[in-house]
Amino acid sequence: MDGISDVAVGVKRGSDELSMYNSPNSGMSSISDGTSNGSDSKKLRVEEAPPSRVLHIRKLPNEASETEVIALGLPFGKVTNILTLKGKNQAFLEMGTEEAAITMVNYYTTVTPHVRNVPVFIQYSNHKELKTDAGNQRTQAVLQAVSAVQSGGSPSSDVQEALAAASSPVLRIIIDNMFYPVTLDVLQQIFSKFGTVMKIITFTKNNQFQALLQFSDPVNAQQAKLALDGQNIYNSCCTLRIDFSKLVNLNVKYNNDKSRDYTRPELPAGDGQPSIDPSVAAAFSKDSNSLLGALNPLSAAAAAAAAAGRVALGAGPGSGGVLLVSNLNEEMVTPQSLFTLFGVYGDVQRVKILYNKKDSALIQMSDANQAQLAMSHLNGQKMYGKIIRVTLSKHQTVALPRDGLDDQGLTKDYANSPLHRFKKPGSKNFQNIFPPSATLHLSNIQQDVSEEDLRLLFSNAGGTVKAFKFFQDRKMALIQMSTVEEAIQALIDLHNYNMGANQHLRVSFSKSTI
Repeated sequence: MDGISDVAVGVKRGSDELSMYNSPNSGMSSISDGTSNGSDSKKLRVEEAPPSRVLHIRKLPNEASETEVIALGLPFGKVTNILTLKGKNQAFLEMGTEEAAITMVNYYTTVTPHVRNVPVFIQYSNHKELKTDAGNQRTQAVLQAVSAVQSGGSPSSDVQEALAAASSPVLRIIIDNMFYPVTLDVLQQIFSKFGTVMKIITFTKNNQFQALLQFSDPVNAQQAKLALDGQNIYNSCCTLRIDFSKLVNLNVKYNNDKSRDYTRPELPAGDGQPSIDPSVAAAFSKDSNSLLGALNPLSAAAAAAAAAGRVALGAGPGSGGVLLVSNLNEEMVTPQSLFTLFGVYGDVQRVKILYNKKDSALIQMSDANQAQLAMSHLNGQKMYGKIIRVTLSKHQTVALPRDGLDDQGLTKDYANSPLHRFKKPGSKNFQNIFPPSATLHLSNIQQDVSEEDLRLLFSNAGGTVKAFKFFQDRKMALIQMSTVEEAIQALIDLHNYNMGANQHLRVSFSKSTI
């Protein structure tokens, strides 16, 4: 491989010479190598080293491999050398050209680079080249392997292991905190920044939206995984969790809103599945190109996708923010209990229990995304002993009773309720949306409230408390009921419970168990 053999041979520099990089409390500070001390670290990007093809990477996780560090540089050009300082969680990466290094630094100032879900920091080094032992065969092997794969060759067997992670062009993607629907087009938009996306299949498994996405080249899959794993598609929600799939080729039978083979546009849409509306697709690609650019690819793609998604969601019947809930326990259910339960997944505006059919209700959420979210989490759950059905209603709003008409309190307007969880944009609550589970997360607990008090309170709500755990500051806790149904009941009864001194308990579903 050219570029490797002519790396200057020299002894590996002692770590003392490199310790000047280690300002212990420099964050993203632009330390000029050697002059940084604690007090400089507050000056953001002022005394940066001039551009160099050697880059200094800091705050790497302990277990980061050389291959993963090299992969940070791969999208930008040839990587000609690497030196990792294991004990210091740092590395130096030498790019083939200064241009490649500049492109890389510019890109990573808009998109935080991650290695193993940990954000790392990249800046120019004062070194103009890396002098390492040419005898460091392992590093050379990794570099040659990566280079071979990049230029389309096949790696020799002794370096297959270093590339095991990047051997599949197929990524498995799980979306956590899915507060807004994520479409196949959104995924294609985001991932095509890293190479040609050939096929996507989306599905729901274990109550989670997942996708398999195939690139034309394994290297693109690795670059996409390194850049996108752990990133949010929308502000504070829809977090991407990305792994390599064991599959190396996806078999797509239909082109519709669940699966797509971009190499075979002639595929049928399949039974009852709408094929993509060409006008939406055209608007989508047009909008997205104008929105993408130097922006963070995720936020830009999300903006484009949201625009296209709204076009798609706003079309057709049953796509408003109103849900129809049926098979309710009519003896027990009240507008307030529905407001509290559905309020876990969005801000409920109005609830109407149907006068002539009291086992059914209409619930108006703030928007279609929240309605979709509540439906996906609550359909099929047990409430007051009955398995409830949740579907989208054809109504666009829930009407209030005419003035002077008494409807026995079956309709309630919650538009100005102080109990909405998602009023503030970017609220932390967006990140804490989980399917109903037996474990509840409690917050806003007063200092003098004991574990016994809380166990008693929750067992009085008609359930059995199996386990309890305070968080360190005792303002929050986890409490585990014996079934999901009991937890739903306890949340309905005790969310916003007044613990005295006007301190109201906050209850939500947890993804943890005790």
